Amino acid sequence: MTRVRFAPAPTGFLHIGGARTYIFNWLFARQHGGQVVLRIDDTDRDRSTDEALDSILDGLHWLDMPWDEMHRQSERRAKHLEAAQSLLASGAAYRDFTPARSPSETKSADASGAWLCNPGMRDIPKDESDRRASAGEPHALRFRVPRASGRIVEFRDHVYRKQTRKIADIEDFALLRSDGSPTYHLASTVDDAELKISHVIRGQDHLTNTFKHILLFEALGVPQPEFAHLPLLLGPDGSKLSKRKHGPVVSVTTYRDGGFLPHGLVNYLCLLGWSPKDGRELLTRRQLLELFDLGGINRANAVVTFEEDSDENWADPKALWINGQQLRTVPLQDLMPAVEQELRAAGWWQPAYEDERREWLASTVDLLRSRFTTLKDFTLRGAAYFSDSFPIEPKALKNMDKAGARELLRALGDRLDRLADFSPENVEAELRSLAEEREVKAGLIINASRAALSGQPVGPSAFAIFGTLGRQRVVERLRNL
Repeated sequence: MTRVRFAPAPTGFLHIGGARTYIFNWLFARQHGGQVVLRIDDTDRDRSTDEALDSILDGLHWLDMPWDEMHRQSERRAKHLEAAQSLLASGAAYRDFTPARSPSETKSADASGAWLCNPGMRDIPKDESDRRASAGEPHALRFRVPRASGRIVEFRDHVYRKQTRKIADIEDFALLRSDGSPTYHLASTVDDAELKISHVIRGQDHLTNTFKHILLFEALGVPQPEFAHLPLLLGPDGSKLSKRKHGPVVSVTTYRDGGFLPHGLVNYLCLLGWSPKDGRELLTRRQLLELFDLGGINRANAVVTFEEDSDENWADPKALWINGQQLRTVPLQDLMPAVEQELRAAGWWQPAYEDERREWLASTVDLLRSRFTTLKDFTLRGAAYFSDSFPIEPKALKNMDKAGARELLRALGDRLDRLADFSPENVEAELRSLAEEREVKAGLIINASRAALSGQPVGPSAFAIFGTLGRQRVVERLRNL
């Protein structure tokens, strides 16, 4: 069975690069009728926190792409230690009693090439090693990289194709730290084998680790999975995308809190390094499942463009565009719960929206979403529809401040109050009649009306706004300018 794993370390939030890795794993597994394993790599006890784990799980739950199993590496420690002892017993690993090096000593060792191995420890007799360990002398456990002359370690990557490395360039890497805790290399390899992972799909920054892991799979006598490494995500400055350099825009929860739809972000992230053969950019989940393929992933790193201090382009403009398009096309019944959440957060939810005004709410959301980019727009740009307290944008205010505009709006309010049938058609006829009588262009009153009623300089048809707000709210707003 196809089994993939996503293995975040709970040392921070869910990075959008990690989210993309999870999405690609999920799509691949579901395409092949396989399973997704969420494995929390929490072997770094000093940096792993419950708060970070909660943040990661929140982000993954929000993406709405459920996994099949969840494991914590810290709970599998016995498996890791058992494998370490097996490698030691077979001679594939050795104890290293070397005291911890200072930074200067490490630099000197690197320069001399001694980083590859320490012959004084690698070649120590077994009885001496056992005696020193029994006496409680601190030590690490290292993998004994075979030093066969001219040997090459190689594998075929689904993205980067054939990969090779001389075994002479691979150091005797640590399996257990001096405190007895397993390293990433040991824990990850043992768990991939124990959990029967068939495909390891992870970031390109792990590609060099794969050569070490292949040696470990061989030494443990277990089948190795297939590998696919994903190109990195870069910030606008060309450096690797990170919170330290690029701020909160790298966190999945920033997009959630900024009003993205889960699938809006999923759609965008899929296009960072991959695209369908026909070049489509707007894709449903069903279409992603049909079209996604590892072989179509670009090997070039993908750039995420945004402006840190911009309210308009706080996220990549392409991400905002995709989310806006998804907002327009998602089935209305699927959008309504998300809009309800936004209105409740703003304190604008009314009990009537659940029964007698449910139809009005749905039609209003449908009217507005065609011009919105995120869910936040319903409480920012759409405030006038759900509250009688709303801001008027400067450009809209200019339309209201044109000569005679406010007096015309007040006069229109009086006329609409007397209108027998308050339909958009009758409202339009009354407005044009007023414009003709006052010898002004109808556009003057139309633009000023939109501004006064919605606070926006552009938006839905002004007459649709009249109809949506209803006679009472329209008349009150026009008369009280």
